[in-house]
Amino acid sequence: MAAEYEASGLNREAFCRQKDMSLKTLARYVTRYRKQHASGSEPQRWIPVEIAGQPRHGGELSVLLPGGRRIEVTRGFDAVTLRQLVAVLEQA
Repeated sequence: MAAEYEASGLNREAFCRQKDMSLKTLARYVTRYRKQHASGSEPQRWIPVEIAGQPRHGGELSVLLPGGRRIEVTRGFDAVTLRQLVAVLEQA
């Protein structure tokens, strides 16, 4: 998210408004991103995913995480709550 923000050319307020994200959340991402690049450590990388079959209920999404944890959402889910959940999991 921080790399996307820096590449966007938008100010923080406009970027956060566009992504429906709080300024505090973006600041946390940017700080972490800049520390990773300053220390020379590798940033997190994208991993390949596989789409397994058709969605069961016309919009259900399920992500299986290491350790058997699973995040599932259905059509109409609250994107802000999902972002908050992902942010908490990234800190663990």
